[in-house]
Amino acid sequence: MILDTQKLTQRIKQLALHEGFMSCGVSKAGFLEEEAPKLEKWLNQGMHGEMAYMANHFDKRLDPTKLVEGAKSVISLTYNYYPDQNFAEESNYKIAKYAYGKDYHYIIKPKLKTILNTLIEEVGDIEARVFVDSAPVHERAWAAKSGLGWVGKNSLLINPKTGSFYFLAEIIVDIELDYDGPMRDYCGTCSKCMDACPTDAIPEPYVVDGSKCISYLTIELKDQIPSEFQGKMENWIFGCDICQDVCPWNRFSKPHQEVNFHANEMLQGMKKNEWEDLTEELFQEVFKGSAVKRTKFLGLKRNVNFAK
Repeated sequence: MILDTQKLTQRIKQLALHEGFMSCGVSKAGFLEEEAPKLEKWLNQGMHGEMAYMANHFDKRLDPTKLVEGAKSVISLTYNYYPDQNFAEESNYKIAKYAYGKDYHYIIKPKLKTILNTLIEEVGDIEARVFVDSAPVHERAWAAKSGLGWVGKNSLLINPKTGSFYFLAEIIVDIELDYDGPMRDYCGTCSKCMDACPTDAIPEPYVVDGSKCISYLTIELKDQIPSEFQGKMENWIFGCDICQDVCPWNRFSKPHQEVNFHANEMLQGMKKNEWEDLTEELFQEVFKGSAVKRTKFLGLKRNVNFAK
């Protein structure tokens, strides 16, 4: 049984690397005092659009002890998804890089459970839960507190060595660990993400108006896309990578080693006319097990028609 907090923390980080995670950091669980007023203001300004779930469980989003009883530590992890090929051609319709392969939820969650099960074997019975973008966890805030990066002007977690093309995940546990500290913000005077956004979804540094974000418009929004965005989508039909593509720190992004994230051949070969003529049958075939299934067939057709 490992009881030494330093050794136990090192062991957790070792397990994370073994499971293919890019980085792992730990922070002390507690109420996110600094984040509370920012989140409240963002919600009051309606920047979450129709994402009602962002307003639900406000207290849980800010306090991990309401997700795991007696929580003492938040273990934050990053998992690389940067592809070795970029299929976002200017002349074709585009989908976000994270959606090229299999849905990340099904790839990452079992890895978290493996780490947790090993931890239980070595430490004994503990209260814990694993999360991959599936519960009201303020992921970026915890990752920043754990020293995995800083929250950039585009609201994404940025690391000076690896950029921002990675998924975030958490394990919340009721055991004391050796805590990491935050790193400084290296955005400086750069405003490339703000300047490049075609829908002006970053009205001020560190604030993203979700209701104007192309990712929101093409995935979360279930109604018709407002006409004010006509001609501004730049051919994005599922998600958007613009604010990441222009970020200088992403020149340090390295291709992932996850076989499940490789794009299938059918997706790689899709031409503009094939997107426009997409049938439900082909949609089911091309995007089997993919995050793109979130839009459903009619949602993707809506996006293609709007981007024409």
